[in-house]
Amino acid sequence: MAISCVHLKAGAYMVCLTHALSTEREEIMGLCIGEVDVNRVVHIVSVIMLRRSDKRKDRVEISPEQLTHAASQAERLALQTGKPLRVLGWYHSHPHITVWPSHVDVRTQAMYQMMDEGFVGLIFSCFHDDKTNNLGHVTVTCFQSTNQSPEGEPPMYERLEIPFHIVRNESINEPCLNALIQLPRILHDEEEDAYNQSQLVKSNHLDVHNRAEMDQLNEGNMVCDNRILNDVHNSAVFTKSVCHQLEVLTGPLMQCLQSRLEKNKHILESLNKEKESILQQLSS
Repeated sequence: MAISCVHLKAGAYMVCLTHALSTEREEIMGLCIGEVDVNRVVHIVSVIMLRRSDKRKDRVEISPEQLTHAASQAERLALQTGKPLRVLGWYHSHPHITVWPSHVDVRTQAMYQMMDEGFVGLIFSCFHDDKTNNLGHVTVTCFQSTNQSPEGEPPMYERLEIPFHIVRNESINEPCLNALIQLPRILHDEEEDAYNQSQLVKSNHLDVHNRAEMDQLNEGNMVCDNRILNDVHNSAVFTKSVCHQLEVLTGPLMQCLQSRLEKNKHILESLNKEKESILQQLSS
């Protein structure tokens, strides 16, 4: 039985959107935590950003270890809130391409629905420019998979669009706030992994060279020069990537959180004044 609609908390939506806009070169991914009510409405209250082990332009994969870790986080959150929360969805981005799920996305969604029929998928299509006004826009869709094959025949899955609504909340809950804080670290670790992998590949490549050829090349200092150039190039690429993250993500994110902190301080001050006024009225 398909889900009737999805209610996405504004805080969780902001985390998903920030994650989707963090890179326009590869797709990003994450998992959604929430619950399903008796009316088959999915309520997503928090999300978990996932670290990519293999950054690819048009593909994302969620490992069993990541699913297990997310399930453990959902259980801890359920104990804190007293609600039957669980992992019931996933999200990923489509940079520079249409929002509609690919055939791989639809099959992946079908696989998740075999484990939980309430599982939903969210796609954030971003980095599109409107040619009429040269402004960027983001498109979001929510979907499930449905099997259109007759019984007894191989499955033919198609997307089933699910209506979804962004539900306003006054503040960002702690899990969403923690996810935002972790985003710069996740992206930095991904870049560091790529840098370390390039160094490992270079080292292995040098090890398999014929020793006689290496000795011959060393006479002209070619190997030494190439090694230095490779090290300098890889280090420069890594440094450039980290600086780019600081400029376009970490700095603006810190400013955004600082603005929210100042806003919360003003709200708290206003509430304290209102509290004092009420107490004075009660005592008089």
